[in-house]
Amino acid sequence: MTLPTRHLGKLSVSALGLGCMGMSEFYGQTDEAESIATIHRALELGVTLLDTADMYGPFINEELVGRAIRGKRTQVVLATKCGIVRDPSNPGKRGIDGSPEYIRSACEGSLKRLGVEVIDLYQLHRVDQKTPIEESVGAMARLVEEGKVRFIGLSEAAPETLERAHKVHPLSSVQSEYSLWTRDVEEGVLDTCARLGIGFLAYSPLGRGFLTGQIKRIEDLATDDFRRNSPRFQGENFERNLALVTLVEAMAARKNCTPSQLALAWLLSRRPFVVPIPGTKRRKYLEDNAGAVSVSLTPEQLMEIDTAFPLNVASGERYPPSAMASVRR
Repeated sequence: MTLPTRHLGKLSVSALGLGCMGMSEFYGQTDEAESIATIHRALELGVTLLDTADMYGPFINEELVGRAIRGKRTQVVLATKCGIVRDPSNPGKRGIDGSPEYIRSACEGSLKRLGVEVIDLYQLHRVDQKTPIEESVGAMARLVEEGKVRFIGLSEAAPETLERAHKVHPLSSVQSEYSLWTRDVEEGVLDTCARLGIGFLAYSPLGRGFLTGQIKRIEDLATDDFRRNSPRFQGENFERNLALVTLVEAMAARKNCTPSQLALAWLLSRRPFVVPIPGTKRRKYLEDNAGAVSVSLTPEQLMEIDTAFPLNVASGERYPPSAMASVRR
């Protein structure tokens, strides 16, 4: 299988990337051997973009990715993020730091953990309200000038923030949640990207696994799975959202593809600069996701999907209130 390529600004990447977060934390039990095998299989399939962050673990996900790509660096477009600060002794406690001093030290740490000399795409994980975005992006621009970073991007940034940041240094990407049940980026963010020539990385494109049809009861999630704390996975919201999954399953059955492939194919149809980065820690799901590039949706099918999944169709916010406060800044 050969994956087509897309562009994040001037950065060429595979049309589907691989989100590596769950290989180290958040989604229940992990298996490093299977995770590394999944990364290797992704490269075999033509997936070039690997997305990680220093806060995943914290820190250990970058180390895992670094071990997995050793000897394979030329096959990889390596993306990582900084800006969400966690204390290893108290991982539940988090802060946001976009100060130039922090960004520089965080980059040095990521380079060391990943075992590379340059990061292909360095992203600010969240916008720091205490630091003007111009100062944060200016610090990232200096890393580009020094050859430690090739391209830069933001995550969960509002259109006005993208405008201001892009004037300091060209952004290659903005990363935000985007899926059939999370379409708010269609209200301004994607238009801003199109106008400025910024690519878009869609994280959680399968609704954190919900849209795959694999989660039917809250008990299907491990007791330490962070989705148990997500409003969309709780109580009546969970039950209402299950009805959406039924729609995806029915449409996928008629299309002779899996629900995951349908959801990803829909995203790929939205804009030519949208690159979904479904996360998985297992080869079988990776291979299923990769098959989405072969699914072509007709105008009639796209209209049916849009009708079934309008803006704000999901029940419940995508994060608890404390986390929602830091998105789209």
